[in-house]
Amino acid sequence: MALLLASNNSGKLREVRALFAAVEVVAPAALGLDLAVEESGQTFAANAQLKARAYAEASGQIALADDSGLEVDALGGAPGIYSARYGGPDLDDAGRCQLLLAELAPYPEPAQRRARFRCVLCAVSPDGRQCRAEGTCEGLIAPAPAGTNGFGYDPVFLVPAYAKTMAELDPQLKNNLSHRAQALAAIRPLLASTFPELALA
Repeated sequence: MALLLASNNSGKLREVRALFAAVEVVAPAALGLDLAVEESGQTFAANAQLKARAYAEASGQIALADDSGLEVDALGGAPGIYSARYGGPDLDDAGRCQLLLAELAPYPEPAQRRARFRCVLCAVSPDGRQCRAEGTCEGLIAPAPAGTNGFGYDPVFLVPAYAKTMAELDPQLKNNLSHRAQALAAIRPLLASTFPELALA
């Protein structure tokens, strides 16, 4: 049985296929699915569940969805679930990074700039079974963007252990450290026990 990833993002598809090599992982486009799921939840977990349930019902297959974003302690956890829409629809990734740096201008010390990337994964079957796991990557918001290997907030997310931003790290190292990689590793045994028909074990 195939596992439907509730995303057509090629990077996410590669990550899931690499970890779940024994299972066929398909994208919605391969099934002719084009769903617009309203992310009306107030948490990453709620939004991931909304997406997974919608894709499972539409496809008749077990669907795996994620919701993720950046949480900055000094901003009360913002941008959080609004990470991709931070600052409004007119901003691109670079604009959102600049807005974030401007918001953090009153907090110049590294200890004041703690942040994390968080990813919640949820898998739902058409008959209602489900499981969920999350992963985080702790870091700091850098004083200025650096690096070209990432996207989103990667150029301003500093990984203290390497003294580099996510966008400066080797892509393979970044993928091993990432919040999504942590969440995928955590959900794998749950998928195997919740959905034995996937034959992940």
